Amino acid sequence: MLARVYITLKNGVLDPQGKAILGSLQDLGFEDTSDVRVGKYIEVQVDAKTASAARERVAQMCQKLLANTVIENYHIEVMEES
Repeated sequence: MLARVYITLKNGVLDPQGKAILGSLQDLGFEDTSDVRVGKYIEVQVDAKTASAARERVAQMCQKLLANTVIENYHIEVMEES
């Protein structure tokens, strides 16, 4: 099964990379842009019998390695392959 993991900074955590991108976008003429937040997108192929089992396994990966849960949130989507 394919698991898609979206990792974002928690509210209140400063995002210097997002601020730099925001400044560059505004310099390029996109003045209507008011905020940019940068995150991560990870795809993980998991051998699991059910979507629930795959989601649980990937959640363990996030807790141990993929996300810094002190400052980041994560969201997992599992796609059953046909």
